[in-house]
Amino acid sequence: MKIEHLKLPYHHYCEPSLSGRYINLDHLSMLLNRHRSQFEITVVGQSVLNEDIHFITLGSGKTKILMWSQMHGNESTTTKAIFDLLNVLSDRDSKFVRELLENVTIGILPMLNPDGARAYSRVNANQVDLNRDAQALTQPESKVLRICFDAFKPNYCFNLHGQRTIFSAGATNKSATLSFLSPAQDEPCTITETRRRAMDVIVRMNDVLQRLIPGQIGTYDDAFNMNCVGDTFQTLHVPTILFEAGHYANDYQREEVRRLIFISLWTAIVHIALEDIQGIHAAAYEAIPRNEKLFYDVIIRNAKLSDDETFPNCDIGVQYQERLDGNQVRFIPKIEKISDLSQFYGHKEFDAKGALVKSENNEAIKEGIEIDFVNIDHNKYPLNVEIN
Repeated sequence: MKIEHLKLPYHHYCEPSLSGRYINLDHLSMLLNRHRSQFEITVVGQSVLNEDIHFITLGSGKTKILMWSQMHGNESTTTKAIFDLLNVLSDRDSKFVRELLENVTIGILPMLNPDGARAYSRVNANQVDLNRDAQALTQPESKVLRICFDAFKPNYCFNLHGQRTIFSAGATNKSATLSFLSPAQDEPCTITETRRRAMDVIVRMNDVLQRLIPGQIGTYDDAFNMNCVGDTFQTLHVPTILFEAGHYANDYQREEVRRLIFISLWTAIVHIALEDIQGIHAAAYEAIPRNEKLFYDVIIRNAKLSDDETFPNCDIGVQYQERLDGNQVRFIPKIEKISDLSQFYGHKEFDAKGALVKSENNEAIKEGIEIDFVNIDHNKYPLNVEIN
């Protein structure tokens, strides 16, 4: 599919120096230096462990968009997409890009939590979830974001995250490959003008994405939590959009999802820059299915766990544990649930057909164990991620 308003296919803009799931500040240093020739890049603060936090400014338009990525250090997909986006926006030979940047000013914190990114951790070096620190502002990274928000005075905010493989787009067998949210602005979750404007942008992205991944877009529950950054900024009357990069097919490195996030960001920016957002598509937003937790990474169906003939067959749910090993993220299979999982789906499934299932060492299968292979009727089946 041709991406609207782009001269070239996506692969021309995809930043080749960024790939995989492990992205830390070292990976960005060369890119930040390269983009300094065209964009304003400043250090706006330091993390707990004194890593620099950078702020990128581009464009000159009156409408301002603030975005931040890797608030959770192990959610790197949106960071990759940001640098793909910067490759587009640095194309000053493009008349469309020049006009776009005359209509908007974009401020980007590409890695808000560099300590968490280096450790491949959700939390910062003080073990604090920055997305629950919007009110207390106990952490240096939280303070940096709030200072940037107050100084930049955005008209829109993009809160960029990644989500686990467990989510389905509604009560379906389709993974929530991308998810969005227009956060609540108050306890009753009132559909305010601010929320409506965020909803309109989400609906525009959804319209584009449905042509690429039909039925694989979800939204999150909008229960109000003032400690969350999105809810806080929404209460300050700035339309804020949560982006969540999820799972697609066997894309555990999230390179295809990166492309979809790039398309989403580009679509949202073009929509905000060039169209009159009136806040009239709340019904279309509400029609996007809510995320449910209906997926395991692997399900082994109809498994027999005991030689005892009276022991009933069951299903085995496997979830991957993401673990940093050197400079690579390994996906460790772990038996998460043994039960009737007929109401759940696996991104990968085996049917044991009532055969005996044991560990690779022919030991009993139990919840909580980490396991690379299973023996099904004395045949070995790998549970590991297949890296494309």
